[in-house]
Amino acid sequence: IVEVANSLTQLTDSAREGRVAPDDLKGGTISISNIGAIGGTIATPIINKPEVAIVALGKLQHLPRFDQHGQVVSRAIMQVSWSGDHRVIDGGTIARFNNLWKEYLEQPAKMMMAMR
Repeated sequence: IVEVANSLTQLTDSAREGRVAPDDLKGGTISISNIGAIGGTIATPIINKPEVAIVALGKLQHLPRFDQHGQVVSRAIMQVSWSGDHRVIDGGTIARFNNLWKEYLEQPAKMMMAMR
């Protein structure tokens, strides 16, 4: 994860400086589309060939939810939409990955423990 974070930082810096080449964006397995940056909440993302999946991240919204006591509280909610190539990966695998990813986002310490 640290290596991925470092590569992402380098690519982000290159993008901000206008130095991203087409080859810098090739060779991935999963694409991330930040539709939230333009106010989007839900999408049906289209897989980029030859990748096997894509995820669209919606904008963060504060929405009413019930807490453990049945009281309405405000929660930060981000809609996540996945598309996968079912010739390579099944929907159950994507759903399990999404649930684990959600857990790590909500409880980062669990992700750090899994890195051992």
